[in-house]
Amino acid sequence: MWQLNLPTYKFNTKKSGDKIFIFDSQRKKYVSLTPEEWVRQNFIRFLIDEKNYPAALIATETQILINGMRKRCDAIVFDRQMNPIIIIEFKSPFVPISQETFDQVAVYNFKLDVSVFILSNGYQHFFCRIKPDKTGYEIRQEIPDFKSIEV
Repeated sequence: MWQLNLPTYKFNTKKSGDKIFIFDSQRKKYVSLTPEEWVRQNFIRFLIDEKNYPAALIATETQILINGMRKRCDAIVFDRQMNPIIIIEFKSPFVPISQETFDQVAVYNFKLDVSVFILSNGYQHFFCRIKPDKTGYEIRQEIPDFKSIEV
């Protein structure tokens, strides 16, 4: 697959017909290996292995209901009381992170009301903290350790 701007990890993959599948340790099943899935698998491994995010507090492909419409968050990180604290949006390595990507997360945040979100296409990573007055957000490219963002 593609070398991302992340450490290199080993994954269990299998081929069925002309499709390749990767084992998702969060969902405990094989899923189709798309470019976006490659980013998700690598980034979540990075969060767990390098940034000390507890695997049990990360949910992937989480469905939420917004104004009667079903939306899907790529990943949500919870605190130890199981309150959502971070929304994560992944894009394919071939999709640049744009204002549209930030807007997509903002829609999810109407429902989840978190103060932190992360965006990544595998090459660029953005850690964003919403300002206390909710007039915007501060952006960093360094992803902090879990203990430094836990509320």
